[in-house]
Formats: sequence, C-alpha cells, structure tokens
Amino acid sequence: MDRRKFLLSSATTGAASVLTASPAIAAPATESKSGAGALATPVPSQSEGLEAAGRNFAQVGGNFGNQNYSSLSRINRSNAKKLGGAWHVQLEGGDTSRHQQCTIVVENGILYVVTTQQNVSAIDGRTGVTKWKTNLGTTTANMRGVALGGGLVYTISGDSQVYALNKSTGAVVWQKALIVDDAGSQDDCTIDTGECGGNSGTLAGAVIHDSGRLYIGTQGSTAGARGRGYCLNAKTGEVKWTFWSAPGPGQFGHDTWEGDTWKTGGAMPWLHPAVDPELGLVYWTFGNPYPRMDGSGREGDNLFANSIVAIDAETGEYRWHFQSVHHDIWDLDNVMAPVLADLVVDGKRRKVVVYGSKACYHFVLDRRTGKPIHGVEEKAVPQLAAQKTSATQPIPGGEPFIDPVVRYDDARRPLPFFPSGEMYTPHWERAIIHYPGAGGGACWGFQSFSHKTGFVYVGYGLCNTAFTNTVGGRVSAIRPAGQYLSGGLVAMDPRTNTVAWRKESDWSLAHGNGVLSTGGRVIFQGRPDGVLEAMDDSNGETLWSWQCGAGVNTIPITYEIDGEQYIAVIAGGNWLPYSDIPKGDHLWAFKLGGKVAQAEAPKAPSRRVDITTTPVEGAAVNNTITLGRVWNSSTGAPGTTENLVGQTAIAPRVLKVAKGTTVTFLNPAGNKTAHGAFTFFDYEFDSGALMPGESATHTFDEPGEYFFNDPLQPQATGKIIVT
Repeated sequence: MDRRKFLLSSATTGAASVLTASPAIAAPATESKSGAGALATPVPSQSEGLEAAGRNFAQVGGNFGNQNYSSLSRINRSNAKKLGGAWHVQLEGGDTSRHQQCTIVVENGILYVVTTQQNVSAIDGRTGVTKWKTNLGTTTANMRGVALGGGLVYTISGDSQVYALNKSTGAVVWQKALIVDDAGSQDDCTIDTGECGGNSGTLAGAVIHDSGRLYIGTQGSTAGARGRGYCLNAKTGEVKWTFWSAPGPGQFGHDTWEGDTWKTGGAMPWLHPAVDPELGLVYWTFGNPYPRMDGSGREGDNLFANSIVAIDAETGEYRWHFQSVHHDIWDLDNVMAPVLADLVVDGKRRKVVVYGSKACYHFVLDRRTGKPIHGVEEKAVPQLAAQKTSATQPIPGGEPFIDPVVRYDDARRPLPFFPSGEMYTPHWERAIIHYPGAGGGACWGFQSFSHKTGFVYVGYGLCNTAFTNTVGGRVSAIRPAGQYLSGGLVAMDPRTNTVAWRKESDWSLAHGNGVLSTGGRVIFQGRPDGVLEAMDDSNGETLWSWQCGAGVNTIPITYEIDGEQYIAVIAGGNWLPYSDIPKGDHLWAFKLGGKVAQAEAPKAPSRRVDITTTPVEGAAVNNTITLGRVWNSSTGAPGTTENLVGQTAIAPRVLKVAKGTTVTFLNPAGNKTAHGAFTFFDYEFDSGALMPGESATHTFDEPGEYFFNDPLQPQATGKIIVT
C-alpha cells in the first residue's frame, strides 16, 4: 500500500486515542533497503538432497531442503517478457466455489496435482491433456501436494486417509485410514492412537517421500487436538513412528505444560517438513499451543509449540529443538516449510536451516545442533500475570525481514480507538491490535533459496490482528473490518540475516504465495488478484506478468521437455487474508512464444478487510443504525439486548442508502453504556459519545463505502454504502 495514502488521512490519528505499550522489540533504526545490491555469493555446492531441481520438479519444494529453486535457465531476464500461455486447463470444470493450494510436481514430463475437490490427476506437461484422474471421496480439504516414489503417487485425503496410487494409471494400490473418527473421544490417552481427549485433528500438508518413508502432518490446533507428525512405510502404509509435539509423561518437554494441558496442547505440524539425507534428520515446524489466545491455564513454555524440531528419520527420536516463541498467546506459530541450505559464513562452510515466518524474523540454525549461527538474545518483554507470560522471547542476530511493529504510514495503521501493541504485548479482555498478528509476517508463504544469488526470498503480509483472551464471546484473532492489508517481497541474505532488497506491494503475499527462483535469474510469485509475476532476482523488478483468472496462492514450478522450459502454476485462490479472493481451478503452463491468451481478470479482492454481510436497505430500518446491538436476521431488526464484546454489535452492520440520505445513529434507551460511531480512515462523521436514549445524524452527500466503529467498543465495526 502506498504510504502516501495513509499519510494523507493522518488527520484522524489524533482522535484515535491509541494506547501503545512500551516497546518489546526495537525496530531497525534505518528504512528498509531497496534496489539492487551485492549478491550473497559465493554459494557453495549443496549437500545430498539439496541439489537443484532441473528438468523435473519431482517434489513439493523442489528438493528435500524446500529451496524452490531450479537450475533451468532457458527462460531468463532477457527473454522472460516473451512468455505466453503454452496451455491452460480447468481441473474441476470451471468450479469457482473452492480454493486451491496444491503445488504441482513433475516427473518425466507428467504433472501430478490434487484438488480441494479430492481429485488427483496426471497431466501431459506438453499438451495439458489429462492422462488419468482418481477421486478420493467427497470430504473437501486443503490439499497442498502429492509425493512420488517407487512408481507410486502418494496423497492424503479430506477424510484423513493416505493413498498410494499407481503412477501410470491412478489405480489405488493401498490406502490407510490414519485418523479414525472416534480417536480422542476418551478421557484418558488411548493406547492405539495416543490421543488424549478433545479433537483428533485431520491430516494436513503436502506429502514428502524419502527412502521408502512418507512424512505426513496434521492440523487442528484451534480445536484442541494434540499435535503429531507421522512417518509411514511407503510400501505398505503402516506407521513407522509418530512424533508427539505436546510431550506426554516421561517425554522430553513434558514439564513445560501445566497439569494435563498437554493432552489438548495443539502444536500441529500443518506444513511439510524438510529432510537432510546425509544427517538422517527430518526438520518439522510445529504450530501454536491450545488455547491460542488464552495462556492462563497452561503455564510454561509449552514445548514443542512454536518450535522447529530435528527428528531422527529412521526412528522418530528427538534430536534437538529450537523454540521461536515461548508460551505463545498471539498465534505466532511460525509454521513453515523449513529451508535447508549450505552457506559460506565468515569463510566457513555451514549447513543451516532457515526457520521463521509470522514473527518477522529468521532464525538461521546449524542443521546438526540447532544452535543459531547469528546468535540469539532472550529479551525481556511486557508481562501480564493472568496470561502467565514468558519473561523473555528470543530475538536473533541480524534484522527482521519486516519491522514487527504497528506503524501509521502503511497497512499496519490500527483502527481508531483500539489499544495497540508491539509484538509480545500481552492482551486480556480488551481487544488489542498487534502486528504481525495472526496473518502477518511471512505466515505460510513458501520461501526460496537461490543458488545463483544466495538470497532467501520471502513474501510477507501486513495484516494487523486484534486479540483478546476470547472468554465470554470476545473477539479471537480478528482482522478488524475496514483494516487495510498489503505486503511485499524481501530478499534476505542468510549469511548475515539482513535485508538485501525489498519490493512493496498492494497485496499481502504470505498465504501460500510461494516463490520460485531459477538459474535464468528470474523469480516467480503469484498474487491474490490472479496475477503471476516474473521478476529480476537481483532487485525485484517486474519483467513480465500474466492474469491467471483466480488468485495465485500456490508455488510456481518449472520443468523441461525436449529442451523446452515451461513454467506452471495452479490459480485457485484462497480465503485468507482476503475473504473475497477469486477462486477457481486453473492450471497454467507457460513457455517462450506461447500463444494461449491470458484469462479474463476476475474481480480483485478488497484491499480492506470487508464486511460481507448482505446490506440492509435504509428504508427497511428508517435509515437508522442501532449501536450496541447485534442484527437479528430472522426478525429483520436489531437484537433486544446490549452486546459489549462482539464485532457485530452494530445493527444493521451494513446499511445501504442513496446519496443525500440522512442516517441516524441511535444508542437505544435499553442500553446501559455509552456508544458512538466514528468513520475511518477518511473523516466523514463523528457522533460523539451517545448516552442511552441519545442519537446523532449525518447526511451523506458523496457516494462511497464508509467504514466506522464504536469508539467505546472499538471492535464493533460497520459499513455504510452510499449509492
């Protein structure tokens, strides 16, 4: 988002009465770097398993290190502008009701994909013709990619089964129900599943195949599932080992949980791991503890939540861990696909894993030991006894890839009247806006390590979030309506953990918007408005762009057939952080001189967090908005009781009127507290504080959309549409 747009409307800042906590984390003193600079070279030859992808892109991430890099170079900075559509297919017959998150894998010219609608397909990479298609059922779910190995295609399904399909025909070779319906329904831990009550969760993430083993993750932290990562025998589907991320009695880390809270501790590994075949280690990242926002009942660091853990690939035994957030209450889960790389740091070859996403920092760790190569300081942070907060949080050497602070000159500008805090400011009953929040930083945008530049490319989002302890119906990790969203792309030098260059964007680029880097010195990344961009890897300059017809929230990949290089991507949209990202089922392949035309541009997402409730016509309510009440859709009228905690406590929440209409803002006599209405970020009206029984009016002379909130209960937001 252009900073000038925020500065022009800064006049409302004074009325916002924003409360800012003492800084927990200091922001860099200088502006973010931009433009070309020195490369992070030389890049040494990479270890076994970290070789660059070439004519094949045979696994999600490109190699075991999730580097999302290919050595192919026929498409380069000089000719990328000549790219065109080689072919285009719609995987689900043009269905726009579902999103798509799958990364394509390619072997010997055949593309393998799986859709949210539970169809696995093999597609000719030259023509786009479907060779076979196998349906896995009707339980739709996030499907992030298949694995190949031993003549089989491996995938999970929405009903938490694992399938092995014949790579030539798509026929089912074996299937394994990995999570059964009643798992976790008992009060005590079950011997066969290890579940300990609460929700059993579901399978999640792309499947990874290595040396006859399959690695499969899980999700369900928000429901109280106990996190675990599975390793299966690729020939039979039998479970070889299970790593529990909320350790039970006798296991390392169990003493970091209060009482029995480990039983429903969350800490789910919902993205795929990295593997170092030489060291025999699997690197998995685990998400937030449960409950997400209320730490009052789970004293301790809560291992292995918010951690990366190195696990013995053969036995499943713990080797080392690094926790990036202690006792998380901010949904800073830092779940990502870890990036493995070999670097030259201070003249020495180092095997590292790059870890970090939401919290805006990278922790560059030694792959053998887990020790930070740039050091880490445990810094004191604000405390709240009720939340049992950790006294310190780890801050790595170097600098953040995006400042982890609320600001007023970009999309991090908080809504008026909200208290706001920097990262690690604790919250309780009153909603507090934080950045990076539940969807900011790098979130789950897949990163890339280039063998040509040595940079790690990171898409990020600027997505403020309001937090409370969620008790009594209070808001839980909301992106307040009317809040702007934006983001960008950063090139990080992992040798120093500093920013090499930054490219700001009007769009958040952190929710599956993966980056591909190539030997042709071109990087590719998609946007939620359906555009795929090719950029110069030295400075982010746009070389080419293409409208794909739906949001591009997946990783672009590249492959080669008979000497001709192709770029491919699935464009199917997502639901975060924009609720209106255009969805679809597009699979595109591009080549130099391709003749297939671009798709028609869909309606772009709103750059503000929108209220999608059906508007109520002004005439139906006498052009009156009732404050402190929730709209009752069944009666077509405001509710009868006052609501002081809800985001929807404005009735109707969206009002539609004609230009020239006078709207009344009413605090009904039956309320017990003051309310009001204040428009942001462009000053249009301010009702002032209205006591019960009082009202104020405003006449709208200009068409537009006007977001407003209640200064006394700022989480309650509404919108007036003037036509």
